[in-house]
Amino acid sequence: MASNSFIPSYMQTKEEDIEEEEKEIFLSTVSPSPVEIKEEETLEKEKIKFNERLISEFKEEWDDVGDLTGVSQLPTLIFNEEHFVPGRDFFNPEHLVSIIKASKKSKFDYSVRSFERIKTLNFNVFSAFNRLDVTLKNIENKLNDEETEKE
Repeated sequence: MASNSFIPSYMQTKEEDIEEEEKEIFLSTVSPSPVEIKEEETLEKEKIKFNERLISEFKEEWDDVGDLTGVSQLPTLIFNEEHFVPGRDFFNPEHLVSIIKASKKSKFDYSVRSFERIKTLNFNVFSAFNRLDVTLKNIENKLNDEETEKE
């Protein structure tokens, strides 16, 4: 990997760490949704390799995943140091496949990526509250205008 001069070296991931990570998928034999994910029309059809982990056989690991993410939804995929949970990170098998295909291991250190994501999350929350404030002020103004017209 060529070093980018605008990225300090302490923020970069070493080239030997960039190789593609094995994908692990946590499944349950009783849930139909995970079967859709791995069947012909999705991961296997797209030739996406993964290690299947039945939660009944990997209970301790699955408990750790639920503990970490705060969400115990199946199927949960783990790759490139990230956890992908249905409903939170993907909405259907096709969406998951597109995420996997677009994914690549980051050249940035995990703590730097996390810090930047937190800043982005804070900005998005701030923006959402500002939009809500504007909407509420518009509603308040309309209600005040209606009251003024009635008088």
